[in-house]
Amino acid sequence: MAYFMQMRPFLCRTVTKYVGTLRCEIRLFSGTLSKLDPVFSLSTKKGYPSCKGCLEKNCKQNLKIKTRKMSALAGRDNDYIFRQLLEYTSFTYTYILADPESKEAILIDPVIEMVNRDIKIIEDMGLNLKYAINTHVHADHVTGTGEIKKKIPSCKSMISKYSNAKADVQLSEGDKIKFGKFELEVRSTPGHTDGCLTYVWHQKNMAFTGDAILIRGCGRTDFQQGNSGRLYDSVHNQIFSLPPNFTLYPAHDYTGQTSTTVEEEKKLNPRLTKTKEEFIKIMKELNLPYPKQIDRAVPANMVCGMFELQDAKK
Repeated sequence: MAYFMQMRPFLCRTVTKYVGTLRCEIRLFSGTLSKLDPVFSLSTKKGYPSCKGCLEKNCKQNLKIKTRKMSALAGRDNDYIFRQLLEYTSFTYTYILADPESKEAILIDPVIEMVNRDIKIIEDMGLNLKYAINTHVHADHVTGTGEIKKKIPSCKSMISKYSNAKADVQLSEGDKIKFGKFELEVRSTPGHTDGCLTYVWHQKNMAFTGDAILIRGCGRTDFQQGNSGRLYDSVHNQIFSLPPNFTLYPAHDYTGQTSTTVEEEKKLNPRLTKTKEEFIKIMKELNLPYPKQIDRAVPANMVCGMFELQDAKK
């Protein structure tokens, strides 16, 4: 906080000098400045408020102050643990969810090249990895579930039974994935592939959507049992039916964004706000390139990421 207090008068003077009426968005994470999370929103006339004035309860500057700690994004100030991790070749997001009391954790969409990173984080936090889960059979990377099971034998892999892929647990619509005091609801969202699943964390207003819906986009439908009409119905019936404030976490993002909401996508998604007929036409005309890793990834992912091991046994 000391660093912020020293910088604040300078920021107020500088912003006022160039924009006149002060509308300053200052962001604070544990005493440091960042552009990631709005913390202080200041509104005043020309001139700048003193640090004391900004923080006084009866300040005459019409200041609105909101605070949120960096750790809140990870759930550490609450009763859960949440991590969003990036694999930067295929831009795949991997998610760690855990109950800090029981130490039970689950991992969603691990990538084989990042298994050591994921396991180190889990070990550093003293967690017990119960399940490694895939949202679908990916075509752009090899899943890390097989490697994780070799390193943590007690961990069980999960995938949709409609994917026809191997896993310890085959999931269906309505199943519950329990870890500690929490659970995820399994929703079937086919269209990108036959076996696409969305995992809904009702207790925390979150959903992990795989490739069914991305941030202002959706998964392609031109290979792997893709069906545009089916994808449209899946998103509208299974994801857009969630409360508008639910945060959606996709399997990928290629623009530097991390999450969206049901409300945002219902209003702003350039494909899924169209009629079903228009959506099908849009998807048909995308003309996307052939996925670079599909010939390696799909065979491996059909056997829990253990394609090379299976091939060596023959």
